[in-house]
Amino acid sequence: MKAHALPVLLCAAATSPWALLIAPIPAVTAEPCPDVEVVFARGTDQAPGVGDIGEGFVDALRARLGSKSLSVYPVDYPATMSFPRAVDGITDAGAHIQQTAANCPKTQMVLGGYSQGAAVMGFVTANQVPEDARVGQDLQPMPAEVANHVAAVALFGKPASQFMSMINQPPVTIGPLYAPKAIELCVPNDPICAGSGDFSAHRQYQQAGMIDQAADFTADRIAQATAPTPSPAPGQAHPPTATPAPSAVPSPAPVASHHPGPPPGPAA
Repeated sequence: MKAHALPVLLCAAATSPWALLIAPIPAVTAEPCPDVEVVFARGTDQAPGVGDIGEGFVDALRARLGSKSLSVYPVDYPATMSFPRAVDGITDAGAHIQQTAANCPKTQMVLGGYSQGAAVMGFVTANQVPEDARVGQDLQPMPAEVANHVAAVALFGKPASQFMSMINQPPVTIGPLYAPKAIELCVPNDPICAGSGDFSAHRQYQQAGMIDQAADFTADRIAQATAPTPSPAPGQAHPPTATPAPSAVPSPAPVASHHPGPPPGPAA
């Protein structure tokens, strides 16, 4: 039943005591669990929802999932210039992710965020939310088993440590249970994630092809997470592991000396 229908129903009941007997009450049914759910936190000053980056990512991912069903949960938080209020997003996202893992254990979740929202989602995955990001709230990390329900993490323009230091906030570090399944995208010269450049670059993720890049990565992670584990054929025994005789163990090859190349440049 829709929330706005409740006052109308109560008003009708008060007007006529027989109203509830005459008009049948629609049954409230739980929404079916989707195959995939995207939990996305929008960027600063974007309207409630998932923002344009989130919408582009969801559309690109949906096109890659075939017959799999997909739902979207926009993280509920202010997304204002008052960065300490990001704690509201950490709380909301963490609670929803844990609830989905408990109620829909077969749903593969995708955690995403853009700009301030990327920081929110990074803190959500952390082993421990830094004290400075808690703003006095008792934020506990998600239970380790929740990570088994998350197929991928896609972060666009995650604030760099230098930027976080400028606004007196702790650095954003993705937790070790989520880092192997995460992709972080930063447009060159984006001052939020690259440390310097032109603020117009912070809006160029669609044009740079990084939304499609994230969707490709995420779809591949979902395919890996949902692929059935092959079982051995009936009666097929695993062959024993051969142990070479001492004389057959090859000597280690000499390591060729070489001059190290130049150090890698900064990540894009």
